[in-house]
Amino acid sequence: MADQFELHAELRTDTGKGASRRLRRNGDLVPAIVYGAGKDPQSLSIAHKDLHKACENEAFFSHIITLSAGGEKQEAILKDLQRHPAKDRILHADFFRVRMDQAIVVEVPLHFLNEEDCVGVKQGGGNISHTMSSVEVSCLPGDLPEYIEVDILELELGSSIHMSELVLPKGLEIPALSLGEDHDQVVVAVNVPRRAEELDEPVADEEAAEGDEPAAADGESPAEESDDD
Repeated sequence: MADQFELHAELRTDTGKGASRRLRRNGDLVPAIVYGAGKDPQSLSIAHKDLHKACENEAFFSHIITLSAGGEKQEAILKDLQRHPAKDRILHADFFRVRMDQAIVVEVPLHFLNEEDCVGVKQGGGNISHTMSSVEVSCLPGDLPEYIEVDILELELGSSIHMSELVLPKGLEIPALSLGEDHDQVVVAVNVPRRAEELDEPVADEEAAEGDEPAAADGESPAEESDDD
């Protein structure tokens, strides 16, 4: 993985909703927590500008992050991010510690390739419908990819790609697939254009109407934060 992410944080003992509000208001800090790997949770504070900048990179959400706090470095993944509903502000972050010998479950972005050259689009005039933008995978931390590629070059009109058809990097599994066929969701499809569907309808009506009485003379058609702590 090309990108490396390290965030500098401060350990904090002043917890609760009031303390979190003061951190945001007075220090432009984001309250956070890191937990997992059999260790006690730790309350942290991170500079808003640093966390906000990191979040601008899509890879940040599916990478191992080094958290540096209290003279110690910890490897973790971002597990949850709480944003302000109206402002471009991060209110809280949850990090989950990882161990390199234990599998983790992470949402990984999907990158779609060859959309403009897709057979169903170029030859059939279809519309591409993305039903998923990321997929939840299980893997060892060292196998975690930045994204998963989905090549739709050969996808024909009316066809789709399901999760079970994704070409996964070595070491990755999709936990949902172990739950049965009902959980094998469509990732992307090439749909027949709505206009083409609509054009078919009058033709069918015409054929059905052959031999019937003429239409009306006037030509009328039938009615158709949670805060931490």
